[in-house]
Amino acid sequence: MKKDTKTELIRTLEQELGYKRFIHTMYVAGTASSLAMCYGADLEKAETAGLLHDCAKCLDLHRMQRLCEKAGLTLSPFEKESGALLHSKAGSVLAKEKYGITDPDLLNAIRYHTTGRPGMSLLEKIIFVADYIEPGRFTASNLSQIRKMAFEDIDEALLKILYDTLVYLHTTGNPVDPMTQKTYEYYKQLFEENAIYD
Repeated sequence: MKKDTKTELIRTLEQELGYKRFIHTMYVAGTASSLAMCYGADLEKAETAGLLHDCAKCLDLHRMQRLCEKAGLTLSPFEKESGALLHSKAGSVLAKEKYGITDPDLLNAIRYHTTGRPGMSLLEKIIFVADYIEPGRFTASNLSQIRKMAFEDIDEALLKILYDTLVYLHTTGNPVDPMTQKTYEYYKQLFEENAIYD
C-alpha cells in the first residue's frame, strides 16, 4: 500500500471509529509491525491488517449480520448475537468491499483475530497476539508475561492468550465460541507434541 493510500486509510478510520477504538487500532498496527519485524513477516501486511482488524467494530449488529450474509459467510449462533465476535467476520468483508483488500492472508488475519483458528498463518498469529498485548491494554491477567513471551515465542504466547481467554469466559459465565475452544485444543496438542520431541 502506497504511503498516500495508507494516510487516507488512517484518516478514514479516524472518522469512522470512535476515539478509543481508533487509538486501539493504531496501537495494534504498531504492535503488529513490531512483531512482524521480530519474526520476519511482511511488515506492510502486518500494519495494514492491524489498521483494519476492527474496521467493522462500530457497526450495529444488524449491519454486521447483513454484510456477512451477503458475502455468504456462515455464522454460528454465538456470532449472530454478539458484535464482539461478529465484527471480525464483518471486518473481513468490509476490508475487501470498502478498502479493496484482496490478499487472502490479510483478510483471514482480520477474520480470525478474535477467536483464532487451527492452522493460523504467521500474519494471523501476529494480529491475534497484537490485539491482546497492545500498549493500551491493562486489564488482562499475565499481560507483562505475555508481552515478553510474544517476542520470544509467538506460538507459546498464542496458547497462553487462548488459555487465559477461556478461563476468563468460564469464570465470568460468558458463552465460549466453539472456534476459540477448538483453536486452543489444536495449539495445546501441537505444543505438547513439540515438547515431546525437543
